[in-house]
Amino acid sequence: MERLKEQMKRAQGITEQLKAENALEWVQRINNIQACAKEIVEKEIIFA
Repeated sequence: MERLKEQMKRAQGITEQLKAENALEWVQRINNIQACAKEIVEKEIIFA
């Protein structure tokens, strides 16, 4: 799951610079990635 989240962060261009410039947007995007990664892991690995 951690690897998937890192890949998604890179694909969406989420960086430490974004975190420094706009923390609220960074948190929103990270939360979205975490929710998506959790859903992917649950559907494709756990419940498959």
